[in-house]
Amino acid sequence: MLHRAESGYEDFVASRYREIVRFATLLTGDVRLGEDLAQEGLIAAYRSWHRLSGPQGRPEAYVRQVIVRTGMRARRRRWHGEVPTEDLPDVPRGGFADQSDLSVQVFACLRRLPVEQRVVLVLRFWADASETEVAHTLGIAVGTVKSRTSRALATLRANGLVLESSEETP
Repeated sequence: MLHRAESGYEDFVASRYREIVRFATLLTGDVRLGEDLAQEGLIAAYRSWHRLSGPQGRPEAYVRQVIVRTGMRARRRRWHGEVPTEDLPDVPRGGFADQSDLSVQVFACLRRLPVEQRVVLVLRFWADASETEVAHTLGIAVGTVKSRTSRALATLRANGLVLESSEETP
């Protein structure tokens, strides 16, 4: 039998799971790793649900922060001797990235960015976090967030991804 707080957790997972996995996948550029990181974040949220379920709790923000930090730690530990290829024969087809041509293009371009730039873009524009929130989540200066954002957007433009933004149009 579930406690009242646990049922709130189940409701949270049921309503936000797909978006949490999408967030983690955009950060990592890999569907399987994104799912793994989403699970890590949700496990951490379950353990802290007594704090997160109250009126001051922000469970999705907490899960995102766990995903970002866990992903960055895993990246530092990971061996980088493998040479990635563009197309693998055993990659499953389907998933959220196949929803439209634009989403496929955006996902492919994000995967080519350095992870530090990709994380900043996903937090800023997909998760709609402010520069200050991104800086706090990543433990970096606001100026670093700005420079990584600028470099990432310039790289995306150079790779042919045209971005429309109300901030950048005169």
